[in-house]
Amino acid sequence: MGVNRQLASWLVARRPEIEASLGATLGASMPGAGSPEAEALRRLRSFAAAALVHGGAAVPALDGLRVAPARAERLTHAFVDAAATTAGPDACAVREVLAPIGERFLLAVRSTAPARRASGAPRSSRRRAVSSAIDRVADAFLAIDVETGRIADANPAAGAMLGLARDELVGAPAVDHFPDSARELWWTQLEALSEGDGGSRFETQLLARGGRRVGVEARVTRFATRTKTLALVLARPSSLPR
Repeated sequence: MGVNRQLASWLVARRPEIEASLGATLGASMPGAGSPEAEALRRLRSFAAAALVHGGAAVPALDGLRVAPARAERLTHAFVDAAATTAGPDACAVREVLAPIGERFLLAVRSTAPARRASGAPRSSRRRAVSSAIDRVADAFLAIDVETGRIADANPAAGAMLGLARDELVGAPAVDHFPDSARELWWTQLEALSEGDGGSRFETQLLARGGRRVGVEARVTRFATRTKTLALVLARPSSLPR
């Protein structure tokens, strides 16, 4: 990776415009001041500038950073898109330079995730037993991998609620089913679980096929295995406006 001091200076000078574009893209899920996601964005910007000035010698500073890799991935891609949009006619050139830097940042974030799990709450020794009993539960059930942000399992009730077959849900990004207005709440809950929180109840919304919003009362609990941490979500329709 070559040195590009001019682009580094441009990133600093155009930061307000880049952040405005980022906010327009993320909407309600734009990180709030002081949040782990806002800190991740700050460190991404610092790393991008350092990588542009020092090339491959730059290393992301991640000490103490607590952000789920799935959330970091979305923020990083949104940041690169926002910078490219701000660059106007030079969008392709800016994206070509910043995209590999973003991937280096994400690789470092992902590599620190196992260490964060090991230093957090003890892993549960229970074995996952999602059997035919789960399929008979009337409430919608989703198991979400908190590190990747993808749906690991779902029951027929979840498919009926969201208007999708189980095979369409499993493996898909959970964020696809979080309305913009509810994404920050969902990410906050999933990140808390990744850090060892036991779970919570809250009213929110899910996004069904065709953009239909479904108000739900959600109960989220943590389930840890040797290799991953799952957020187990039980959701039933609520009176929340749709």
